[in-house]
Amino acid sequence: MVTNQLKSKIDALWLEFHSGGITNPITVIEQISYLMFARLLDLAEAREEKRAERLKKPYKGLFPPDKQQLRWSQFRNFGGEKMLGVVRDELFPFMRTKIADRSALGKFLKDANCLIPNGNLLSRAVSAVEELPLTKGDTKGDLYEYLLGKLSTAGIAGQFRTPRHIIRAMIAILDPKPDETICDPACGTAGFLIGAMEYLKEKYSTPDLVETDEEGNKHYPGDLLEPYREHIQGDMMHGFDFDSTMLRIAAMNLLLHGIEHPAIAYQDTLGSNFSERYPNDSEDRFHVIAANPPFKGTLDLENIDPALKSKVKTKKSELLFIVLILRMLNQGGRSAVIVPDGVLFGSSQAHVAVRKLLVDDNQLEAVISLPAGVFKPYAGVSTAILVFTKGGRTDEVWFYDVEADGFSLDDKRTPQPGKDDLPDMVARWNERDPKKESDRTEKHFFVPVCDIRANKYDLSLNRSKETKHEEASYDPPKTILKRMRKLEKDILKDIDELEGMLK
Repeated sequence: MVTNQLKSKIDALWLEFHSGGITNPITVIEQISYLMFARLLDLAEAREEKRAERLKKPYKGLFPPDKQQLRWSQFRNFGGEKMLGVVRDELFPFMRTKIADRSALGKFLKDANCLIPNGNLLSRAVSAVEELPLTKGDTKGDLYEYLLGKLSTAGIAGQFRTPRHIIRAMIAILDPKPDETICDPACGTAGFLIGAMEYLKEKYSTPDLVETDEEGNKHYPGDLLEPYREHIQGDMMHGFDFDSTMLRIAAMNLLLHGIEHPAIAYQDTLGSNFSERYPNDSEDRFHVIAANPPFKGTLDLENIDPALKSKVKTKKSELLFIVLILRMLNQGGRSAVIVPDGVLFGSSQAHVAVRKLLVDDNQLEAVISLPAGVFKPYAGVSTAILVFTKGGRTDEVWFYDVEADGFSLDDKRTPQPGKDDLPDMVARWNERDPKKESDRTEKHFFVPVCDIRANKYDLSLNRSKETKHEEASYDPPKTILKRMRKLEKDILKDIDELEGMLK
């Protein structure tokens, strides 16, 4: 979570760039991101060196012996002009070549350049980035989210990050396996892909090898994933986005989370050329898809993939993404996707057609209602998580009402650890039983598919949830009137006493 203190540091860093002549917000974000990446790269290198030393295994580092000056821990101690020479003339070319050669960053770093004009600005920027807690959980992603919030187009393009605790819950529900393929068709900064990798590392780590840092954060080595290493580094993670800045950050984040060759591609997956450019990925391809697609209203009908238009006639992106995900999943593949509430109850032909597609032609497993404030301060739209499997049959649908997610639901999003339904939601998901969860007045319950069909495929929680009515007993009216008369007499007596005191 980004605290006010961290926001102040980012704001100060932003002003440093602005006063240094870099005023384009996207350029500022990219330059700060490069510096964050350089520091994280050195931290990851140091961690791998210590791990290799502890395991008494050889480790061939990313930085050769004659390139140690390119490590953050080295050049941050240089004077401004010397630092600028090393970063601009040595580190960035190294990032464009050597680092790119070892990862999927090549096509995203090929245009990376240091645009910081002088050593003084670089020195101040490096000092500021040094103070950021980039080792604390996924704070680097939270910091980037705050940076992104400074763009005037944020929210219009749907470019706000999904909260990491929401991602963790969705990934836990999907329970990805190390031999499966995972995709996010609107990956942004790759939060869902990173969440899947962290889930696998935690699940497939020997307990004795789990390390805890000074701040109490646990680091999972994922040593039991070794038999799947080639698959993980190659064909497991797939992501698409049509924002090159997002893709660059996504590739950097994945590299720093141990994914050296993710299949990250520049592509509008709703576009008419997706099937042509990626025929193998666009249909019957993935075991797991987790996504929070942008809700950007209507699209140009001419630019929508014909394969999607053949299923449902609409220009609404939130409906098209559901059809797209169903198409991209292989038979038996499963998905968890965040949708605006309108998808659940919209009455247009397209809305009903998409819900019928989920219920009648596939297995809709769950509708998880989220509180309206989970995406604040960037968006206040009410949302839900749809969980479904391609193919199969829908017999009952599980509903869960998430009323709190561990944070206040206002713009401040203050941590409230005592108010968090997500752990319970995941636990209930793993223990769900249609025979035991029929009381629709509870937070979680099953609804038979016949009831859903009878309600015109309305999937909103309010349509299915029942209110618990408790009988209340009241005193007879005469008794209440008698009490009121006595109360009135007492009030008049008190008024008389006060009036006497004023004489």
